[in-house]
Amino acid sequence: MASSSGNSAGSPPVHEVDQRKRKRMQSNRESARRSRMRKQKHLDDLTAQVAHLKKENSQIVTRVSVTTQHYVNIEAENSVLRAQMMELSQRLQSLNEILNYINSSGAGAGSCLFEAEESQHQLADNFSNNPWNSMGYSQYPIMAASEMFDY
Repeated sequence: MASSSGNSAGSPPVHEVDQRKRKRMQSNRESARRSRMRKQKHLDDLTAQVAHLKKENSQIVTRVSVTTQHYVNIEAENSVLRAQMMELSQRLQSLNEILNYINSSGAGAGSCLFEAEESQHQLADNFSNNPWNSMGYSQYPIMAASEMFDY
């Protein structure tokens, strides 16, 4: 009978098993290191993206603020222009009343009356057809400083 050396006929020697274990452990360590590096890179990318988005958001907020201020300035200018238009309309109406009085008393100047009335109707039509006027802005009091009228 043959003596056995501790190995079964199909199993590899012990040093080969240890070698494979060490190789597998080394491979696992390398894989874990690569995984940690990927995670760190992903975290760094996300951190950079957060910084970029915060910067972009800040720029957008600044642009919105500037645009809002521009809108407020334009609205104030529109209010002044509406006030001037109303004042000029009232002046034109007063001048037409004067012309009506002159024409009714027989002093002549009939053609001037026709032209004045025509321009008054055009101004009134333009004012009533303007979409800004239908928004209810005319119901608010208009504040204007005397410096605004300096040309």
